[in-house]
Amino acid sequence: MLGIVSLTFWALMAIISIKYVAFVLCADNEGEGGVLALLSLVEHGMTEPRRLPLMVLLGVLGAALLYGDGVITPAISVLSAIEGLKSFNPGAASFVLPATLVILIGLFAIQYRGTGDVGRWFGPVMVVWFVAIGVLGLVNIVAVPAILAALNPLQAIRFGITSPATLFIVMGGVFLALTGGEALYADMGHVGRTAIRQAWFGLVLADALLFRTRGARACRSESDRQSVL
Repeated sequence: MLGIVSLTFWALMAIISIKYVAFVLCADNEGEGGVLALLSLVEHGMTEPRRLPLMVLLGVLGAALLYGDGVITPAISVLSAIEGLKSFNPGAASFVLPATLVILIGLFAIQYRGTGDVGRWFGPVMVVWFVAIGVLGLVNIVAVPAILAALNPLQAIRFGITSPATLFIVMGGVFLALTGGEALYADMGHVGRTAIRQAWFGLVLADALLFRTRGARACRSESDRQSVL
């Protein structure tokens, strides 16, 4: 558990906080961010024309990854959230797929109204959501303060060395925790880099990291049960 939490923690810090929020947001095309916005600058900034095809190819590859992320992430995020209902009511399994489709269709149906209107509707909801998951994570930390040892990057390194096969499986979950980083950068033209940095460092990062510790309490309970047996 310490190794997995440490791996997720440092991945968020390195890829999202440092790479995207601290550095990549500084690169823009007249205030617009994202691979497609930067691709339009390639031709003007190339001093060696013969390298242009390579740069365009890299830009097309980045755009393909962006489109792939845009197709996969919403479906996985909404589906995994709705599947959580099965934890409380196993009989709700038959409603997971229809409910997911209704939510996705509804979201894309109102997306045409623009970032401003959608943000005014969902902004307060997201604030409540992040505060809630932050509180849940804090409760787990109070119950099992030993989880704070995951802040040590050596825990992630030790986990990779001792359990490489498990690491290979876990990396899928770690990658899922990082999805949206490119979208965060691409949305810079809508809300601005200052608002993104304030939201990330002021609210989202802390609550997301706190929520990652929620499994510690369950692991301790399982360990106590095994000890009693």
